[in-house]
Amino acid sequence: MGGDMSQKLRRSMLFVPGSNAAMLSTSFIYDADAIMFDLEDSVSVREKDTARMLVYNALQHPFYDNIETVVRVNSLETEYGRADVMAMVKAGVNVIRLAKTDTLQDVVDMEMMIEHAEMEFGRELGSTKMLAAIESAMGINNAVAIANGSSRLIGIALGAEDYVRDLRTQRSPEGIELLFARCSILQAARAAGIMAFDTVYSDSANEEGFLQEAQLIHGLGFDGKSLINPRQIELLHNVFAPSQADVDHAIAVIEAAEEGERQGTGVVSLNGKMVDGPIIERARLTLERAKSGIKR
Repeated sequence: MGGDMSQKLRRSMLFVPGSNAAMLSTSFIYDADAIMFDLEDSVSVREKDTARMLVYNALQHPFYDNIETVVRVNSLETEYGRADVMAMVKAGVNVIRLAKTDTLQDVVDMEMMIEHAEMEFGRELGSTKMLAAIESAMGINNAVAIANGSSRLIGIALGAEDYVRDLRTQRSPEGIELLFARCSILQAARAAGIMAFDTVYSDSANEEGFLQEAQLIHGLGFDGKSLINPRQIELLHNVFAPSQADVDHAIAVIEAAEEGERQGTGVVSLNGKMVDGPIIERARLTLERAKSGIKR
């Protein structure tokens, strides 16, 4: 993957069950920013080996050359985890997603396993990235250590189903029970300079509920969200798209900054407000995002 990994658009990550051969062969047609093949919870024990082989073969397909591929592997504590990592690194996956990350040690163990696989199969050292999903109270308490656990980490994600069970509650439409976990993940990710991803919205038929949650997590500052339904991709991208007003403001900021540079003045102002480095950087990011669609 070229370019600055931290600035890459990863609004939507579409879950594809690894044992679903039909979905594996068509998921590249969807416009998600990343496709996430799953070898863990969506695959029954008797299908684990078949799913690994199916995903390994799918990753070889040229259709997946132009989309970021993520695989959620089984925990290294299970009998399948090691074989999953070896096969996926061999297949050239972009990102390995760790399920149920509770401690820094989980990140360290996975990094060592990936490094071993890269050496074994002649892949460039460090080329396989990691994404750690936090799904427990312990994991949320350790979010800062986890987020700083490896230079391979592109981000950390929330897995809500196990987390709410751990808290002895359930998910509500408002999501108040997830607020602390979401803020913890976001805070830890930003302090570590990596991305933050939200959990799936499980009621795939409820479009209004999905949009409400998407607006909430976008407002909090998340980079993206895991999805289970391809219909949610466009809805999510629309929520994340800058408005025309945002774009116009960003263009004005860039123009003011360029004018200031030409004049050689250190301080630039726009509409009476100072334009400094972070504001210019944000304007550039807005324009970058606008290339992927603008809300009218």
